[in-house]
Amino acid sequence: VQLQASGGGLVQPGGSLTLSCAASGITADYYGIAWLRQAPGKEREVVSCISSAEGTTKYTDSVKGRFSISRDKAKNAVYLQMNSLKPEDTARYYCAVCLGFYYCTLYMSDYNYRGQGTLVTVSS
Repeated sequence: VQLQASGGGLVQPGGSLTLSCAASGITADYYGIAWLRQAPGKEREVVSCISSAEGTTKYTDSVKGRFSISRDKAKNAVYLQMNSLKPEDTARYYCAVCLGFYYCTLYMSDYNYRGQGTLVTVSS
């Protein structure tokens, strides 16, 4: 499994950014793809995920209403649209996969593979 995240950068508070995740090599019938993030000095957390079977989505409370996860099955890509960005969203963002799950989860321990991250900095 290979996952490649891209699209990070510097954005002002209140701004928007879209991250992209290119996935390859996934052969499981069911899986979920998630966006994780890790801020300096903090633990890694699952921000959002989307299930392969039904496209079911989940979000951690701190990003609900601001972030939106979507997928393009033909391109094997998953996107994270981030709006109303706050300084506390500053982190390195990774995409990861949980294999064998019909519904994706927000639990870090369920994710098997994680790609290289992309840095998002929210600052004026």
